[in-house]
Amino acid sequence: MEKKGPMTLVDKGLSLPLMEEFYTIQGEGFHKGTAAYFIRVGGCDVGCHWCDVKESWDAKTHPPTDINLIIGNAAKYSDTIVVTGGEPLTWNMGPLTQGLKANNLKTHIETSGAYALTGDWDWICLSPKKNKLPFGEIYERAHELKIIVYNKHDLVFAEEQAALTHANCILYLQPEWSVREKVTPMIVDYVMQNPKWKVSLQTHKYLNIP
Repeated sequence: MEKKGPMTLVDKGLSLPLMEEFYTIQGEGFHKGTAAYFIRVGGCDVGCHWCDVKESWDAKTHPPTDINLIIGNAAKYSDTIVVTGGEPLTWNMGPLTQGLKANNLKTHIETSGAYALTGDWDWICLSPKKNKLPFGEIYERAHELKIIVYNKHDLVFAEEQAALTHANCILYLQPEWSVREKVTPMIVDYVMQNPKWKVSLQTHKYLNIP
């Protein structure tokens, strides 16, 4: 059996490959319009062709950063902290969320659910992707399900994913930005016919903020 080396600080979740961190307005989903501090963690192998942060995919290009520095920066700006990526669940989120909560901060995550859920979260936004589906408890834990709609088949996928969530999960359909003019009318019609769904827009892009 091959022996593994000692766990690194990144393996333990004590450092994370930080791509960027910034204070802005949450533009999507249930908390849109809320001032929030975003922590964008590098590393993702889900590979969405329409991803608008492909520079986040390669974790090696983003320096491992001590989570105490990340937490200290976050605490200066807002009580709502959004951890996003990349795919943040690539890494152990336990130590980060523990530190954030110790500072009385609300912890939100945006995830595809492609890896096991770690961390203590006040709000889980699950945004599944067809090429690497969620698994495990996250369907039962998600507060909102956000399906990105690029074409008509994504509405079929949306219903398949919604069937796996719990009754109180809020369901969102969001147009993929590059085809928004084409798919938004389709989404509006669908939501009017299927009112369990809501429309989510990337309002931060309309407001021209990060």
